[in-house]
Amino acid sequence: MSSPKILVVDDQPVNVQLLKRKLEREGIQVIAAYTGQDALDLVPAEKPDLILLDVMMPDMDGMEVCQRLQETEDTRSIPVIFITARSSKESKLEGLAVGAVDYITKPIDLDETLARVQTQLRFVAINREMVDLQRRLQESRRAATVGAVTQGIAHNLNNLLGVVLGYLDLIKAHHTKPEFVKKNAEHVENAVQRIVNIIKQLSTLVVKSRPPMLKFSLQRLIEDGVNRYQNDFKITEPVTIDNPLGDQPVETHVEIFEDIVAKLLINAWESYGYNATGKRPIAITTRLVDMPGSTRAVEIRIEDRGTGIAARIRDTMFEPFVSTKETVGVGMGLTVARHALRNLGGEINVIDRPGGGSVAVLTHPLEKKIRKTPVTEPPFP
Repeated sequence: MSSPKILVVDDQPVNVQLLKRKLEREGIQVIAAYTGQDALDLVPAEKPDLILLDVMMPDMDGMEVCQRLQETEDTRSIPVIFITARSSKESKLEGLAVGAVDYITKPIDLDETLARVQTQLRFVAINREMVDLQRRLQESRRAATVGAVTQGIAHNLNNLLGVVLGYLDLIKAHHTKPEFVKKNAEHVENAVQRIVNIIKQLSTLVVKSRPPMLKFSLQRLIEDGVNRYQNDFKITEPVTIDNPLGDQPVETHVEIFEDIVAKLLINAWESYGYNATGKRPIAITTRLVDMPGSTRAVEIRIEDRGTGIAARIRDTMFEPFVSTKETVGVGMGLTVARHALRNLGGEINVIDRPGGGSVAVLTHPLEKKIRKTPVTEPPFP
């Protein structure tokens, strides 16, 4: 492991030499700067672990140097210890307010300075270990997710291909009966369409960049989402819409938004079970809410009166290929919907409905946030 590196900044060379001699005896690398501008020039190239910074310097004082370091992402995390002759409480508070982590008053006690430096270096080492641990945990999570998705894809595609081959065998065996051939060909087409849908959903999951968004009427977004749900899944039963917000503008990506609504609606419809008879009521309601960070958002609740959330999937319903359904080739809808909405800055949760059934709660910000850095999303929530 390389020895820690400290930048000492002081306009008095004798002070720099005293600190350098003391720190180097402890195996610490020391680089020196005699002006604030020299320090700012050295930091990007040297990347010190810690900065000892004199406050009172000509041209650019330590306060301004620290403020400039705080303005840049690459230098903001470098801890700064101020060194100054000013010992008042107000001076110390001022230094801490601009980003310093500690304060040493002159005349310098070298042993005390060494102890404070070593304490901050331990904090730096702990922080780096935590960052490395988070990185490794994220890599492990991604690897586990890839494994789960790969297994799910193989299972679903094998089942669907088995269905296709089975119906093809039936077509071959009864090729002289047109009606029989037509019926089984439709089953083959449905199975192939399920395969296409899985591939399409996987393509959606790997999109990382935030899509372009424009403002649209909330009422139209909901109605178009309902239309997509009815057309894509050939469902004629109406959906009740109670939207007191009317044409409230929402900044979003229309196609993604509609697809999310359609997926949540088919999930609600299927919650009644494939053998259900009679009507399957589904209701959509809206209201304005605040998201974390005081972001104003629209909340869309999609409510059904189906079988509710099964206990065995309550904690895993948003994971790939987890499903309450008994058919083959399913289990990606909620995963894709949540990922897509998070990429738009929103969130999806599913909760129990009082009296039976469930409620999908879709929260979408009214306007996108302005970010300084590009936004990317991991493939899975």
